[in-house]
Amino acid sequence: MRSALLAPLAVVVVTVTALACAPSTPEAPETPASGTPSASAGAPSSTAPAETPVRSERPGKLVFTEVGTMDKPVAFAVRKDDERVYVAEQGGRLRTLDGATVIDLSGEVSTGNEQGLLGVAFHPSGRWLYLDWTDREGHTHVTEWAFDGNKATGRRDVLRQNQPFANHNGGQLAFGPDGYLYIALGDGGSGGDPQGNGQDLGTWLGKILRIDPRGTPYKVPEDNPFTGKDGAKPEIWAYGLRNPWRFTFDKETGDLWIGDVGQNAWEEVDFQPGASKGGENYGWNLREGDKPFNGGQGKGLTDPVITYPLGEGGNCSVIAGFVYRGEKIPWLRGRFLYGDFCAGWVKAAQAGEPRDAIDVGTVEQLSSFGQAADGELYALSLQGPVYKIEAAS
Repeated sequence: MRSALLAPLAVVVVTVTALACAPSTPEAPETPASGTPSASAGAPSSTAPAETPVRSERPGKLVFTEVGTMDKPVAFAVRKDDERVYVAEQGGRLRTLDGATVIDLSGEVSTGNEQGLLGVAFHPSGRWLYLDWTDREGHTHVTEWAFDGNKATGRRDVLRQNQPFANHNGGQLAFGPDGYLYIALGDGGSGGDPQGNGQDLGTWLGKILRIDPRGTPYKVPEDNPFTGKDGAKPEIWAYGLRNPWRFTFDKETGDLWIGDVGQNAWEEVDFQPGASKGGENYGWNLREGDKPFNGGQGKGLTDPVITYPLGEGGNCSVIAGFVYRGEKIPWLRGRFLYGDFCAGWVKAAQAGEPRDAIDVGTVEQLSSFGQAADGELYALSLQGPVYKIEAAS
Protein backbone atom coordinates (compact mmCIF):
# COMPACT_ATOMS: atom_id res chain seq x y z
CA MET A 1 0.00 0.00 0.00
CA ARG A 2 1.37 3.40 -1.01
CA SER A 3 2.49 5.65 1.80
CA ALA A 4 1.14 9.20 1.99
CA LEU A 5 3.95 11.71 1.64
CA LEU A 6 3.68 15.44 1.38
CA ALA A 7 4.21 16.25 -2.26
CA PRO A 8 6.30 19.26 -3.23
CA LEU A 9 4.10 22.31 -3.59
CA ALA A 10 2.94 22.49 -7.17
CA VAL A 11 0.80 25.30 -8.53
CA VAL A 12 -1.61 24.32 -11.26
CA VAL A 13 -3.20 27.25 -13.12
CA VAL A 14 -6.73 26.19 -13.84
CA THR A 15 -7.91 25.45 -17.33
CA VAL A 16 -11.12 23.84 -18.47
CA THR A 17 -10.88 20.58 -20.40
CA ALA A 18 -13.00 17.45 -20.68
CA LEU A 19 -11.14 14.44 -19.35
CA ALA A 20 -11.97 10.88 -20.22
CA CYS A 21 -11.35 8.46 -17.39
CA ALA A 22 -11.95 4.86 -16.48
CA PRO A 23 -15.08 4.21 -14.41
CA SER A 24 -14.37 4.54 -10.72
CA THR A 25 -15.74 6.06 -7.54
CA PRO A 26 -18.34 7.42 -7.15
CA GLU A 27 -19.87 5.83 -10.22
CA ALA A 28 -19.69 5.38 -13.95
CA PRO A 29 -22.78 5.77 -16.14
CA GLU A 30 -24.94 2.69 -16.31
CA THR A 31 -26.39 1.09 -19.41
CA PRO A 32 -29.73 2.68 -20.31
CA ALA A 33 -32.72 1.26 -18.52
CA SER A 34 -35.63 -0.02 -20.54
CA GLY A 35 -38.29 2.51 -21.44
CA THR A 36 -37.98 6.21 -22.04
CA PRO A 37 -39.05 9.14 -19.91
CA SER A 38 -42.39 10.57 -20.94
CA ALA A 39 -44.22 13.83 -20.40
CA SER A 40 -45.15 15.28 -17.02
CA ALA A 41 -44.00 14.12 -13.59
CA GLY A 42 -46.70 16.06 -11.83
CA ALA A 43 -46.36 19.51 -10.35
CA PRO A 44 -42.98 19.61 -8.61
CA SER A 45 -42.45 22.00 -5.74
CA SER A 46 -39.43 24.26 -5.89
CA THR A 47 -37.44 25.75 -3.05
CA ALA A 48 -34.91 28.10 -4.60
CA PRO A 49 -31.80 29.22 -2.73
CA ALA A 50 -32.12 32.65 -1.19
CA GLU A 51 -30.15 35.42 -2.78
CA THR A 52 -26.70 35.54 -1.22
CA PRO A 53 -24.76 38.78 -1.66
CA VAL A 54 -21.73 38.23 -3.85
CA ARG A 55 -18.88 40.71 -3.73
CA SER A 56 -18.59 42.82 -6.83
CA GLU A 57 -15.04 41.88 -7.75
CA ARG A 58 -14.89 40.32 -11.21
CA PRO A 59 -14.29 36.57 -11.28
CA GLY A 60 -10.63 35.77 -11.73
CA LYS A 61 -8.44 32.75 -12.11
CA LEU A 62 -8.10 30.08 -9.47
CA VAL A 63 -5.15 27.84 -8.88
CA PHE A 64 -5.19 24.39 -7.37
CA THR A 65 -2.09 24.04 -5.20
CA GLU A 66 -1.11 20.47 -4.42
CA VAL A 67 -0.53 20.18 -0.67
CA GLY A 68 -0.35 16.41 -0.29
CA THR A 69 -0.73 13.03 -1.91
CA MET A 70 -2.89 10.25 -0.49
CA ASP A 71 -4.07 6.80 -1.62
CA LYS A 72 -7.48 7.34 -3.30
CA PRO A 73 -8.67 10.22 -1.11
CA VAL A 74 -12.45 10.48 -1.01
CA ALA A 75 -13.42 12.55 2.04
CA PHE A 76 -12.04 15.45 4.08
CA ALA A 77 -12.64 16.67 7.63
CA VAL A 78 -11.32 19.10 10.20
CA ARG A 79 -11.61 18.94 13.98
CA LYS A 80 -12.35 21.65 16.52
CA ASP A 81 -9.21 23.39 17.82
CA ASP A 82 -7.03 21.14 15.68
CA GLU A 83 -4.93 22.58 12.84
CA ARG A 84 -4.53 19.23 11.09
CA VAL A 85 -6.48 18.14 8.03
CA TYR A 86 -7.94 14.62 8.03
CA VAL A 87 -8.49 12.65 4.83
CA ALA A 88 -10.30 9.34 4.33
CA GLU A 89 -8.69 6.98 1.82
CA GLN A 90 -11.08 4.67 0.01
CA GLY A 91 -8.87 1.68 0.84
CA GLY A 92 -9.74 2.03 4.53
CA ARG A 93 -7.37 4.42 6.27
CA LEU A 94 -8.11 7.74 7.93
CA ARG A 95 -4.93 9.82 7.80
CA THR A 96 -3.75 13.31 8.48
CA LEU A 97 -2.38 15.26 5.57
CA ASP A 98 1.15 14.93 7.00
CA GLY A 99 0.89 11.14 6.72
CA ALA A 100 -0.07 9.95 10.21
CA THR A 101 -2.58 7.09 10.30
CA VAL A 102 -5.42 7.63 12.78
CA ILE A 103 -7.58 4.57 11.97
CA ASP A 104 -6.87 1.66 9.65
CA LEU A 105 -9.83 -0.39 8.40
CA SER A 106 -8.03 -1.67 5.32
CA GLY A 107 -8.40 -5.26 6.50
CA GLU A 108 -12.16 -4.87 6.98
CA VAL A 109 -13.53 -2.81 4.11
CA SER A 110 -14.84 -4.11 0.81
CA THR A 111 -12.87 -2.95 -2.19
CA GLY A 112 -15.48 -2.65 -4.94
CA ASN A 113 -15.72 0.30 -7.28
CA GLU A 114 -18.08 2.31 -5.06
CA GLN A 115 -17.23 0.65 -1.76
CA GLY A 116 -14.63 1.12 0.97
CA LEU A 117 -14.12 3.94 3.43
CA LEU A 118 -16.41 6.67 2.09
CA GLY A 119 -17.01 9.37 4.72
CA VAL A 120 -15.61 11.02 7.83
CA ALA A 121 -16.93 13.60 10.29
CA PHE A 122 -15.90 14.90 13.69
CA HIS A 123 -18.41 15.66 16.43
CA PRO A 124 -18.71 19.44 16.97
CA SER A 125 -17.01 18.98 20.35
CA GLY A 126 -14.04 17.27 18.69
CA ARG A 127 -14.28 14.40 21.16
CA TRP A 128 -15.61 11.74 18.76
CA LEU A 129 -15.07 10.86 15.14
CA TYR A 130 -17.32 8.94 12.76
CA LEU A 131 -16.56 6.91 9.66
CA ASP A 132 -18.91 5.62 6.97
CA TRP A 133 -17.60 2.42 5.36
CA THR A 134 -18.67 -0.84 3.70
CA ASP A 135 -17.64 -4.16 5.18
CA ARG A 136 -16.38 -7.27 3.35
CA GLU A 137 -19.96 -8.27 2.56
CA GLY A 138 -20.65 -4.79 1.15
CA HIS A 139 -22.90 -3.54 3.95
CA THR A 140 -22.73 0.01 5.29
CA HIS A 141 -21.56 0.90 8.79
CA VAL A 142 -21.40 4.22 10.58
CA THR A 143 -18.87 3.71 13.37
CA GLU A 144 -17.78 5.96 16.24
CA TRP A 145 -14.47 6.32 18.08
CA ALA A 146 -13.52 8.52 20.99
CA PHE A 147 -10.62 10.69 19.88
CA ASP A 148 -8.28 12.80 22.00
CA GLY A 149 -6.21 14.11 19.12
CA ASN A 150 -3.69 11.30 19.40
CA LYS A 151 -5.47 7.99 19.74
CA ALA A 152 -8.86 6.64 18.63
CA THR A 153 -10.46 4.33 21.21
CA GLY A 154 -13.82 2.89 22.26
CA ARG A 155 -14.98 1.77 18.83
CA ARG A 156 -18.71 1.13 18.45
CA ASP A 157 -21.15 0.82 15.56
CA VAL A 158 -23.78 3.55 15.54
CA LEU A 159 -25.86 2.06 12.74
CA ARG A 160 -25.66 -0.57 10.01
CA GLN A 161 -27.51 -0.87 6.70
CA ASN A 162 -27.62 -4.02 4.57
CA GLN A 163 -26.88 -3.25 0.92
CA PRO A 164 -28.70 -5.34 -1.72
CA PHE A 165 -26.19 -4.40 -4.46
CA ALA A 166 -22.60 -3.20 -4.56
CA ASN A 167 -23.19 0.31 -5.89
CA HIS A 168 -24.97 3.49 -4.77
CA ASN A 169 -23.68 3.49 -1.21
CA GLY A 170 -23.69 7.26 -0.71
CA GLY A 171 -21.25 7.62 2.17
CA GLN A 172 -21.22 11.30 3.09
CA LEU A 173 -21.23 12.20 6.78
CA ALA A 174 -21.54 15.73 8.15
CA PHE A 175 -22.73 17.46 11.28
CA GLY A 176 -25.26 20.13 10.51
CA PRO A 177 -25.47 23.56 12.17
CA ASP A 178 -28.01 21.99 14.57
CA GLY A 179 -25.33 19.62 15.90
CA TYR A 180 -26.94 16.47 14.50
CA LEU A 181 -25.22 13.93 12.27
CA TYR A 182 -26.49 13.70 8.68
CA ILE A 183 -25.85 10.46 6.76
CA ALA A 184 -26.26 9.86 3.01
CA LEU A 185 -27.39 6.48 1.70
CA GLY A 186 -27.97 5.60 -1.94
CA ASP A 187 -30.97 3.69 -3.24
CA GLY A 188 -29.34 0.27 -2.76
CA GLY A 189 -27.89 -0.02 -6.23
CA SER A 190 -28.36 -1.88 -9.47
CA GLY A 191 -30.04 0.34 -12.10
CA GLY A 192 -33.31 2.25 -12.01
CA ASP A 193 -33.94 1.54 -8.31
CA PRO A 194 -35.53 -1.90 -8.87
CA GLN A 195 -36.66 -2.16 -5.24
CA GLY A 196 -38.30 1.28 -5.25
CA ASN A 197 -36.26 2.36 -2.25
CA GLY A 198 -36.03 6.04 -3.15
CA GLN A 199 -39.77 6.58 -2.59
CA ASP A 200 -40.17 4.03 0.22
CA LEU A 201 -40.20 5.67 3.66
CA GLY A 202 -39.89 2.22 5.24
CA THR A 203 -36.18 1.99 4.38
CA TRP A 204 -33.11 4.16 4.91
CA LEU A 205 -31.96 3.51 1.34
CA GLY A 206 -32.22 6.50 -0.99
CA LYS A 207 -32.31 8.91 1.93
CA ILE A 208 -30.44 11.41 4.04
CA LEU A 209 -30.75 10.51 7.72
CA ARG A 210 -30.51 12.84 10.72
CA ILE A 211 -29.59 11.46 14.15
CA ASP A 212 -27.89 12.29 17.43
CA PRO A 213 -25.12 9.65 17.47
CA ARG A 214 -24.49 10.03 21.18
CA GLY A 215 -27.09 7.48 22.24
CA THR A 216 -27.59 3.73 22.62
CA PRO A 217 -26.74 3.32 19.83
CA TYR A 218 -28.14 6.73 18.78
CA LYS A 219 -31.10 9.06 19.37
CA VAL A 220 -33.70 10.23 16.87
CA PRO A 221 -34.40 13.98 17.12
CA GLU A 222 -38.00 14.58 18.11
CA ASP A 223 -38.44 17.13 15.32
CA ASN A 224 -37.41 14.79 12.50
CA PRO A 225 -40.16 15.02 9.85
CA PHE A 226 -41.28 11.38 9.99
CA THR A 227 -41.02 10.74 13.73
CA GLY A 228 -44.15 8.93 14.90
CA LYS A 229 -45.54 8.36 11.39
CA ASP A 230 -46.72 4.83 10.66
CA GLY A 231 -44.59 2.94 8.17
CA ALA A 232 -41.84 5.54 8.06
CA LYS A 233 -38.33 5.30 9.46
CA PRO A 234 -37.98 8.14 11.98
CA GLU A 235 -34.32 8.72 11.13
CA ILE A 236 -35.21 9.99 7.63
CA TRP A 237 -34.61 13.68 6.96
CA ALA A 238 -34.99 13.79 3.15
CA TYR A 239 -35.77 11.19 0.49
CA GLY A 240 -36.12 10.48 -3.22
CA LEU A 241 -32.35 10.30 -3.78
CA ARG A 242 -30.43 7.95 -6.05
CA ASN A 243 -26.80 8.22 -4.95
CA PRO A 244 -26.12 11.35 -2.88
CA TRP A 245 -22.36 10.87 -2.96
CA ARG A 246 -21.58 14.29 -1.47
CA PHE A 247 -23.62 16.93 0.36
CA THR A 248 -22.49 20.05 2.23
CA PHE A 249 -23.81 22.72 4.56
CA ASP A 250 -23.32 26.44 3.97
CA LYS A 251 -21.37 27.77 6.98
CA GLU A 252 -23.23 31.08 6.86
CA THR A 253 -26.85 30.15 6.10
CA GLY A 254 -27.13 26.47 7.07
CA ASP A 255 -28.42 25.64 3.58
CA LEU A 256 -27.91 22.05 2.45
CA TRP A 257 -26.55 21.30 -1.05
CA ILE A 258 -26.80 17.70 -2.33
CA GLY A 259 -25.05 16.25 -5.37
CA ASP A 260 -27.18 13.31 -6.56
CA VAL A 261 -25.52 11.10 -9.20
CA GLY A 262 -27.78 10.39 -12.17
CA GLN A 263 -28.89 7.23 -13.98
CA ASN A 264 -28.66 7.61 -17.76
CA ALA A 265 -29.47 11.18 -18.68
CA TRP A 266 -29.10 13.84 -15.96
CA GLU A 267 -26.84 14.80 -13.09
CA GLU A 268 -28.42 17.01 -10.43
CA VAL A 269 -27.73 19.22 -7.45
CA ASP A 270 -30.55 19.45 -4.92
CA PHE A 271 -31.07 22.14 -2.32
CA GLN A 272 -32.66 22.48 1.11
CA PRO A 273 -32.84 25.89 2.82
CA GLY A 274 -31.41 26.20 6.29
CA ALA A 275 -34.88 26.94 7.72
CA SER A 276 -36.33 23.69 6.35
CA LYS A 277 -38.08 21.28 8.70
CA GLY A 278 -37.03 18.38 6.49
CA GLY A 279 -39.15 15.90 4.60
CA GLU A 280 -38.31 17.01 1.05
CA ASN A 281 -38.86 14.45 -1.71
CA TYR A 282 -36.28 14.96 -4.47
CA GLY A 283 -38.06 12.67 -6.87
CA TRP A 284 -35.99 9.55 -7.60
CA ASN A 285 -37.07 7.14 -9.13
CA LEU A 286 -40.12 9.00 -10.39
CA ARG A 287 -37.78 11.31 -12.20
CA GLU A 288 -34.12 11.86 -13.00
CA GLY A 289 -33.03 15.47 -12.73
CA ASP A 290 -36.18 17.43 -13.54
CA LYS A 291 -37.43 14.93 -16.16
CA PRO A 292 -39.77 11.94 -15.69
CA PHE A 293 -37.97 8.61 -15.36
CA ASN A 294 -39.63 5.64 -17.11
CA GLY A 295 -42.92 7.53 -17.19
CA GLY A 296 -42.86 8.26 -13.46
CA GLN A 297 -45.55 10.50 -11.96
CA GLY A 298 -45.33 12.44 -8.74
CA LYS A 299 -46.67 15.43 -6.86
CA GLY A 300 -44.99 17.69 -4.35
CA LEU A 301 -41.51 16.90 -5.60
CA THR A 302 -38.69 19.34 -4.89
CA ASP A 303 -36.95 20.50 -8.07
CA PRO A 304 -33.18 20.31 -8.45
CA VAL A 305 -31.46 23.68 -8.62
CA ILE A 306 -28.77 22.49 -11.05
CA THR A 307 -28.98 19.83 -13.76
CA TYR A 308 -26.59 18.93 -16.56
CA PRO A 309 -26.57 16.11 -19.14
CA LEU A 310 -24.83 12.88 -18.29
CA GLY A 311 -22.44 11.70 -21.00
CA GLU A 312 -22.03 15.06 -22.71
CA GLY A 313 -18.37 16.05 -22.71
CA GLY A 314 -17.53 12.97 -20.66
CA ASN A 315 -19.82 13.86 -17.74
CA CYS A 316 -20.58 10.93 -15.44
CA SER A 317 -20.96 11.83 -11.74
CA VAL A 318 -21.70 15.13 -10.04
CA ILE A 319 -19.52 16.07 -7.05
CA ALA A 320 -21.11 18.62 -4.73
CA GLY A 321 -18.82 21.15 -3.10
CA PHE A 322 -19.28 24.08 -0.76
CA VAL A 323 -20.52 27.63 -0.83
CA TYR A 324 -17.30 29.57 -0.38
CA ARG A 325 -17.24 31.53 2.89
CA GLY A 326 -13.53 32.21 3.15
CA GLU A 327 -11.82 35.60 2.92
CA LYS A 328 -8.84 34.99 0.64
CA ILE A 329 -10.78 34.93 -2.67
CA PRO A 330 -13.26 37.83 -2.42
CA TRP A 331 -14.96 37.31 -5.79
CA LEU A 332 -15.68 33.65 -4.95
CA ARG A 333 -17.51 34.42 -1.71
CA GLY A 334 -21.16 33.34 -1.88
CA ARG A 335 -20.58 31.02 -4.84
CA PHE A 336 -21.25 27.28 -4.76
CA LEU A 337 -18.50 25.02 -6.17
CA TYR A 338 -19.25 21.69 -7.80
CA GLY A 339 -17.67 19.45 -10.40
CA ASP A 340 -17.84 16.19 -12.34
CA PHE A 341 -15.74 13.12 -11.61
CA CYS A 342 -15.10 11.96 -15.19
CA ALA A 343 -15.12 15.25 -17.10
CA GLY A 344 -12.97 16.88 -14.45
CA TRP A 345 -14.36 20.40 -14.68
CA VAL A 346 -15.07 22.55 -11.62
CA LYS A 347 -17.72 25.29 -11.75
CA ALA A 348 -18.80 28.10 -9.44
CA ALA A 349 -22.40 29.28 -9.28
CA GLN A 350 -23.86 32.17 -7.32
CA ALA A 351 -25.80 30.60 -4.46
CA GLY A 352 -28.88 32.68 -5.28
CA GLU A 353 -28.68 31.85 -9.00
CA PRO A 354 -27.19 28.35 -9.09
CA ARG A 355 -27.97 27.67 -12.75
CA ASP A 356 -25.69 30.56 -13.74
CA ALA A 357 -22.30 28.88 -13.36
CA ILE A 358 -18.82 29.75 -14.59
CA ASP A 359 -15.94 27.40 -15.29
CA VAL A 360 -13.15 27.84 -12.76
CA GLY A 361 -10.84 24.87 -13.18
CA THR A 362 -10.07 21.23 -13.75
CA VAL A 363 -9.31 18.37 -11.35
CA GLU A 364 -8.77 14.95 -12.85
CA GLN A 365 -10.95 12.33 -11.15
CA LEU A 366 -12.41 14.85 -8.72
CA SER A 367 -13.75 12.80 -5.80
CA SER A 368 -14.68 15.38 -3.17
CA PHE A 369 -14.23 18.88 -1.82
CA GLY A 370 -13.13 19.91 1.67
CA GLN A 371 -13.61 22.98 3.81
CA ALA A 372 -11.18 24.21 6.46
CA ALA A 373 -12.30 25.92 9.66
CA ASP A 374 -11.61 29.33 8.11
CA GLY A 375 -13.84 28.60 5.12
CA GLU A 376 -11.02 28.03 2.63
CA LEU A 377 -11.62 25.13 0.26
CA TYR A 378 -9.80 22.02 -0.93
CA ALA A 379 -10.34 19.55 -3.76
CA LEU A 380 -9.50 15.84 -3.73
CA SER A 381 -8.56 13.68 -6.70
CA LEU A 382 -8.99 9.91 -6.64
CA GLN A 383 -5.60 9.79 -8.38
CA GLY A 384 -4.03 10.94 -5.09
CA PRO A 385 -3.49 14.72 -4.99
CA VAL A 386 -5.09 16.94 -2.38
CA TYR A 387 -5.35 20.52 -3.62
CA LYS A 388 -5.90 23.78 -1.82
CA ILE A 389 -8.03 26.17 -3.89
CA GLU A 390 -6.45 29.62 -4.09
CA ALA A 391 -6.66 32.85 -6.05
CA ALA A 392 -4.17 33.40 -8.82
CA SER A 393 -1.52 35.95 -7.88
